[in-house]
Formats: sequence, structure tokens, C-alpha cells
Amino acid sequence: MSEAVGPPSACAGGGPGLFLAHPLGGPAATPQEKHDLTQQLHRTGVSSRSSTFTGLSAFPLTPLVDDQVDEGAFAGLVGRLARAGVDSITVLGSTGSYAYLTGRERARVARLAVEHAGATPVIVGVGALRTSHVLACVEDAEAAGAAGLLLAPMSYQPLTDDEVFELFRTVTEHFSLPVVVYDNPGTTHFTFSLDLYARIAALPGIASIKIPGVPTDPVAARAHVAAIRAAVPETVTIGVSGDALGAAGLLAGCDVWYSVIAGTLPAPPLRITRAAQRGDAAEALAESRRLAPLWDLFAEFGGSLRVTAAIAEEVGLVRAPSLPLPILGLDREQRARVVEVIEKLRLPDG
Repeated sequence: MSEAVGPPSACAGGGPGLFLAHPLGGPAATPQEKHDLTQQLHRTGVSSRSSTFTGLSAFPLTPLVDDQVDEGAFAGLVGRLARAGVDSITVLGSTGSYAYLTGRERARVARLAVEHAGATPVIVGVGALRTSHVLACVEDAEAAGAAGLLLAPMSYQPLTDDEVFELFRTVTEHFSLPVVVYDNPGTTHFTFSLDLYARIAALPGIASIKIPGVPTDPVAARAHVAAIRAAVPETVTIGVSGDALGAAGLLAGCDVWYSVIAGTLPAPPLRITRAAQRGDAAEALAESRRLAPLWDLFAEFGGSLRVTAAIAEEVGLVRAPSLPLPILGLDREQRARVVEVIEKLRLPDG
């Protein structure tokens, strides 16, 4: 059973005082200091380009057991990432199953992440169907001591460009935490245009754009990233997602890799990122090619979430089953394939 945390979270449905910070309750001096520093840098216009929104950002699972967040396992995942030396930890992304959690659960996850991340910056996903619920989730992330926000335009009814712009404008108007624009059409079913990137990136408070991969051709990849770079302010970083294209994106000029697998197996993505940062394209690409059996599983089994959860379960990082129902995870035969790849690649330490 998850531990109760003060009064019901506004993230569960808004309410009076929506734009007022919650009392932090409990000891949170270090997270608050980190939050205050982030706020000060943002207000004074100092770019976060060299720290929070560059390098490798790891996206951990939010494991569940008996339909409750497994707080011990989650804290263990976060602490493991901090010790591994990732540049930031992004919780409550798609890998973190944010859309399946209640507001209270999301607020608790945000606080746990900051508490166990040490000095590693924590970015918190705040996407929700209603703008008022997004703002309440931002309030909870701010109270937890988050260093930044990850905002996806969630929808049931298809959204227009103007509606998505207004969502980002409203968040940046009411809060000063830096925002990562989460472009993930595979889950949100909304596709950003270059023009919309430019409109949103011009808002105060936009720190990074998480793009859904790059073309496989290196020349086309560089041109794609260059076109985005030309459309947004120089203080806004560009981040690649889609793990099979992480190396390609970094080598094409992306500033950060927003990585699913790094949230469970940080060592190989760190090797790729550090090689790309020092300009060693051959090493970065070689390590990515070595992980091709893993990327193939992602493609074969409909994305990264089920495979990543199976890996975390098989290597003992979380208990099985760890995904929120109705997601069943992989079946026995598929899990055997995962185990085969784990052994072939000598994971988690390989």
C-alpha cells in the first residue's frame, strides 16, 4: 500500500488553490534547494543547456505490485541510475506509465524520485487530458523539487495546433520550471510540425524538445536536426528518443538522448552517449549496433515498454508482473526471447 502524503493531491482533479504550491510536509531541504536553484537560473535567463537538458536522460519504469506503486522497487531504480552517473532522470514518462496512475500516485512518485536521485536532476512528466489537471500535476512536481517538466499533449478528442500551443502557453505562464516538449505521436497521436515547434519554443520556460527519432540516413538526420535547430532559440536543446536511433541522433547534432532502456540498463546508453559527446562516432555506432538484438525486440513486440519491463523483472530489479493492467506484458515464449538477448549481450552489466 502506498504511503499517504498529506492532503489529496490537486493532480487528481484540481480544485481551489490550483496555482498555489502545496506544503512540502516532511524533510525535503535538499530537493527544495535544487528546485530553488533551477528556478533562479531560469528566471535570470541562464541556459540549462550544459546540464539538465543535455547528455543522457534515463526514463525508469514505475513498477506496480498488486495494483499499487512498488515504492521500494521504484526508489531502487532511481538510486541505481543516480549511482550510474546519468545526466538526468525523467520519471512519469510513457515508460513510467504516467497515464495509468492517479494524481496521488504521481505526486508520490515525483517526491520519491527527487528524494532518491541525490544530486541528479529529476524531470517529472505532467501530461494529462485536462489543462487544469496538468497544472495540478505541475504544482505537485514543483513541490517535490523537480528540476524540470516533461509535457505531452494527451488527448482523447484530436487536438489542433492552437490547442496544443495554448496548453504549453498556460503552463509556462503559471509556472517557471523549465519544460521539455514531449513529441511522442505513437502514444499521444498528435504530430508536431516544425512551425509548432517554433511557436512553442518561443515561449519563456521551454528548455528542450524531445523529438521522435531521426532519419536513418546520416545526411538526412543532420539536415532534420539542423532544421529544428534553426527554428528554435539557441537555449532550447534538442533531444532524440527512440532508442535504436539514440546514437544516430546524438551524432546528428542532438544535445540529449531521452532513453527508455537507460532507465533499466544505464551502462550501454552511457557508453554510447559519452562516445558521441567526445566525437567518437565509430564507438557510439558500434555499441548501438551491438544492442541491435534489443532494438529488434522493441520493434517486434510493439514498442519498448513491455520488453523493458520484462528485462527489469528477469534481472530482479522489480517484481513480476510490474505493469498496470490491462497491460499484460510479454508471454512466456516472448520472455524466453528476452532472456536469450539478455544473456547474449551480458546484461545488465554488459
